[in-house]
Amino acid sequence: MNARERYNKLTSDRSQFLDTAVECSKLTLPYLISDDLSVKTSHKNLITPWQSVGAKAVVTLAAKLMLALLPPQTSFFKLQVRDDKLGEEIPKEVKSDLDLSFSKMERMIMDYIAASSDRVVIHQALKHLIVGGNALIFMGKDGLKNFPLNRYVVNRDGNGNVLEIVTKELISRKVLGDELPDPTPNNVAGGNSGSDGEDVEVYTCVKLDEKSGRWVWHQEADDKILKDSRSTAPKKASPWLVLRFNTVDGEDYGRGRVEEFIGDMRSLEGLSQALVEGSAAAAKVVFLVSPSSTTKPKTIADAGNGAIVQGRPEDVAVIQVGKTADFQTANQMIQQLERRIAEAFMQLNIRQSERTTAEEVRLTQLELEQQLGGIFSLLTVEFLIPYLNRTLLVLQRNKTIPNIPKDLIQPTIVAGVNALGRGQDRESLTQFIMTISQTLGPEALMRFLNASEAIKRLAAAQGIDILNLVKTEDEMAQEAQQAQQAAQQQSLMDQAGQLANSPMADPTKNDTLGSMTQPLPTEQEQPPQE
Repeated sequence: MNARERYNKLTSDRSQFLDTAVECSKLTLPYLISDDLSVKTSHKNLITPWQSVGAKAVVTLAAKLMLALLPPQTSFFKLQVRDDKLGEEIPKEVKSDLDLSFSKMERMIMDYIAASSDRVVIHQALKHLIVGGNALIFMGKDGLKNFPLNRYVVNRDGNGNVLEIVTKELISRKVLGDELPDPTPNNVAGGNSGSDGEDVEVYTCVKLDEKSGRWVWHQEADDKILKDSRSTAPKKASPWLVLRFNTVDGEDYGRGRVEEFIGDMRSLEGLSQALVEGSAAAAKVVFLVSPSSTTKPKTIADAGNGAIVQGRPEDVAVIQVGKTADFQTANQMIQQLERRIAEAFMQLNIRQSERTTAEEVRLTQLELEQQLGGIFSLLTVEFLIPYLNRTLLVLQRNKTIPNIPKDLIQPTIVAGVNALGRGQDRESLTQFIMTISQTLGPEALMRFLNASEAIKRLAAAQGIDILNLVKTEDEMAQEAQQAQQAAQQQSLMDQAGQLANSPMADPTKNDTLGSMTQPLPTEQEQPPQE
């Protein structure tokens, strides 16, 4: 069975989920998911919903999920030494130095992600997850690519593990080269081509090889395997990320957030349409002229503002739509629906700030965990871990970062209510030091705490390179020795100065020294002898 036949066979299991996703998309973002299976949808006119609450709700929730999964200026993961290897193969004394090296490597990885266009594609995929419940991301050499639900099919086992993926794309024949035959009207494969004969449907078949434990895939066009399209990838570092927003046991596809509140969305759409159309009808001004009156309708129609015409007031009346109470009831119901949708999509607590802090991200993650339950954890398992593993593999192949020994070092995803990467380590360490100082006193802190080790851990948690910033132990020992020598020299100089200024060294103040320095009497001055 070729890729096209396999794709068509698996579409029957996808049809129910696709229909629901299309309806949810029509109520929120109509351009997101289409029921058109002809690949090209640019010519299709999209129907705009009567309300914008759904679109705003999807965009807001997608932004919050983006902030929680890939926070700006903060690492969503950390590299650390395995606990079972610490002390055996790696000395415990070098743990702080390793943390500093890991922190530098984390900054390099985050700089790579920030410089790429991954965040744009991931944000688009999150909107697909919220609306349709499913999304497929391919991490290629040229960046990430998102596949909507109507462009791929998936097959899972009973535990929800992906076994097979088949995608469908429309690619120009000029890009594929001369390896494909020209489409002919009577050719069976020609039915797969575009209407203009310049494009061809390309199927990508991805399977998990049980023998090798690796992902293998190839591409087909016109039921022919394309040259140089075969490729493989490790099982834990696959470039194909099949994402779900919510899972149901036994189903190959996920359920979106909009589907959970589609009743409120439908009601809001119907009431909004009725209120808009009713308000438009009520706003229309129509004058009625009695048929038996002498006042002519043309006279009223042609009369300008402030004009004087001949007639009777009782001959002219204005149509009024007496639906004010009904409009108020509909408006109140709309407000209730908007409030419920805002609570469901977490639109109530929106903080406007130029710079996002770690505490704000932590609170956002906590809110997502409380509101969405295990959905945030599901995205961590199905998206963050494979995304990080694939990114590490690509950067190691490009020699951007050194190779990480898997048996010694393991990457750890730190998301959700657990914290934000090494930022949580900094907060915990700071709180620990403050607790010791407040409980036992500063004397106990200086007695028991290793200052150099604390500085290294704080720098690693903060993501700061301490090279030529913090003094090493050798530099501090050398400076202490120099200071001791300088103190000794200063002490000797002080002693010499004190000795020079003491009374013992002044003949005028020391009688003993003065008597020793008096001249001896001469012969003339000697007393006469008797």
